[in-house]
Amino acid sequence: MKHISRFIGSICLVLLSFISNAQEKSIKPVKVVTEKSPVKKDSIPLKKERYGLRVGVDLFKLTRSFYEKEYRGLELVGDYRLTRRHYLAAEIGNENKTVNDNQLNFTTKGTYLKVGFDFNTYENWLNMENIISVGLRYGLSSFSQTLNSYQIYNANSYFGEAPIIVLGGKFAGLSAQWVEVVAGVKAKVFNNVFVGFSFRLNRLISQKLPNNFDNLYIPGFNRTYNGNFGVGFNYTVSYFIPLYKSTVKPKEKKETVKKK
Repeated sequence: MKHISRFIGSICLVLLSFISNAQEKSIKPVKVVTEKSPVKKDSIPLKKERYGLRVGVDLFKLTRSFYEKEYRGLELVGDYRLTRRHYLAAEIGNENKTVNDNQLNFTTKGTYLKVGFDFNTYENWLNMENIISVGLRYGLSSFSQTLNSYQIYNANSYFGEAPIIVLGGKFAGLSAQWVEVVAGVKAKVFNNVFVGFSFRLNRLISQKLPNNFDNLYIPGFNRTYNGNFGVGFNYTVSYFIPLYKSTVKPKEKKETVKKK
């Protein structure tokens, strides 16, 4: 009997082992499905640029009025940003200039207005607002000329110099129109404060001349050379008034297809 009971017990153990193995094979591991969190792509911070109005004054004309007795002048400057690179620009001012040459002395008084645009050729980095620009202006001036005195040129000085003739004649209601090619720089030195300078090459379009005289100096145009050409310069300090911001879209990288 003992042998039979041991045999039965061993058979039961073998059966239990088979059953347990079968259960392990039948039970498949359950995969836990979890929602994948979105993979964050490398993002470039969006650049925002400010748009607004910049107003200032020409320090060159303002300081010149202090150290040059025969000159008084003031020029206000301004520009408005239209696009990333284009600016509307304008200057308005007045001048009172006395010119004392070898043969004549005259005084020019008047006001002027210049309007046009600037194109910024400089690619700023993030949060930079500097400008290296080229542009055009249309200028218009209304002024008067006073011929204070003149001296007739004497080619033969054997009989002495010709006497100086004092006139005091005034020619009012004069005007001139011209175009300017402008190249300039503006740099941000403090928050919203800019300093800059520009060079100008002027070309007269039309002018109203006084009788028996010439417009040798035109407010806003400066001294005339060869009748129709002039040059100019200004040194400005201005303040930027921000109005709104615009987001700059990053440039999309073009995928290059490799040829097999």
